[in-house]
Amino acid sequence: MRITDHSNNNTQKKPDCSSFFAIISRMKYIDRWALMRNTHSENLSEHSLDTAIIAHALAVIRNKRFGGSINPERAALLAVFHDVPEVITGDMPTPVKYFSSEIRSAYAGVESAAENRLLSLLPEDMREEYLPLITHEGEDQALLKLVKCADKISALIKCIEEEKACNKEFSAAKASTIAAIREMNLPEGIEFLEKFIPPFELTLDDQNM
Repeated sequence: MRITDHSNNNTQKKPDCSSFFAIISRMKYIDRWALMRNTHSENLSEHSLDTAIIAHALAVIRNKRFGGSINPERAALLAVFHDVPEVITGDMPTPVKYFSSEIRSAYAGVESAAENRLLSLLPEDMREEYLPLITHEGEDQALLKLVKCADKISALIKCIEEEKACNKEFSAAKASTIAAIREMNLPEGIEFLEKFIPPFELTLDDQNM
């Protein structure tokens, strides 16, 4: 009887395959707030969706209320990809990342290496399209400021949710995050803070469903 060895069939890739999307799909396995006691863990996929929704809203607010003419869909797309390199680096806790200039500089190098590695997984004819989404280089700088603000607002919402669950671990983070949002001095960020954040403090029954 002839026996065929299939032991390596599941580990071999076709030469023309790309693992880019398989790798970034693992964002759901990267937990945030690693140094904090969480009542509910938040993964990178959840955070990225929340940030995208908020970034889109900030762009709409700028256009409708502050005379802007920016692309909300582009803002949302940038937000979807804004933390993708963390699928390689993991989520570095903020107190560690900013502990010293040496650590921050070293981590920037790690981030850059992760970005380049992810881009290298794409077919060459697609890399140019994804480069500004992953490296934040290019003409999207104004929108990236909104994404950064949306990122902070997403973190604030997490802090509020933890406080509502009687977890005091996030109280200081909540205060510092509010301060950071205000210090960005973006009118649409302040508008979101004042008009859309208060309902997050309420129960579902009190949110006028």
